[in-house]
Amino acid sequence: MRKASCLAAILIVAASPIAALAQQPDPRPSVTVTGDGMVSIAPDRAIVTSGVVTRAPTASAALKANAAAMTKVMAALKDAGIADRDVGTSGLSVQAQYDYGDGSAPRTPKLTGYEVRNTVSIRARDVDKVGDLVDAVVAAGSNQIEGLVFDVSDRTAKLDDARKQAIADARRKAELYAAGAGATLGAPLSIDEQDAAGEGPRPQMFALRAKSADAAAPTPVARGEQELNVRVTVRWELK
Repeated sequence: MRKASCLAAILIVAASPIAALAQQPDPRPSVTVTGDGMVSIAPDRAIVTSGVVTRAPTASAALKANAAAMTKVMAALKDAGIADRDVGTSGLSVQAQYDYGDGSAPRTPKLTGYEVRNTVSIRARDVDKVGDLVDAVVAAGSNQIEGLVFDVSDRTAKLDDARKQAIADARRKAELYAAGAGATLGAPLSIDEQDAAGEGPRPQMFALRAKSADAAAPTPVARGEQELNVRVTVRWELK
């Protein structure tokens, strides 16, 4: 038993210098700077969330009416050139509707009927025709437009361009500091990309109000531009 205790003590003493060495800071002279990169790009795709809401005295009647209206909406999407793979059901619900009165006196809720909601997400690959697409589904029977999301299909490639800019910006700053200190810039010792800026702004949601089907002009939709931002912190060796 005493031999095992002595052996453990020897191992601890032997490992202590290694652990202490691992905890010591890097002694090499260095400079740490941040670099920023930004790329502006116009979105090239959009996702429209559209649906049909129907109400009827019975659940089956509400569901039947909803199915009939939604079938017309799906046909309109096909006529607009939207592929089946770009349309997906995002929500389907059947809910009982009650009358709770005006709240002036307690009363038992009275069942008044049922509501059915069926929504689909539509990926539009031609953003210039999003307004026409909204008009088409509304004319076909959609009475609910929940929103519109613009996005960039080649986001990863554009972010890589921003990353290159960020590294170049960090190098430029580091070279200035190195020259001011009478040193030369060596190799990067560490590169850290901040999570908060790495993905750029999220696609924004835009509320759309369905207009009457007989309106002459298409629904105006402005896609604008998105800014993809990257920030990196780089530690450079000084020589």
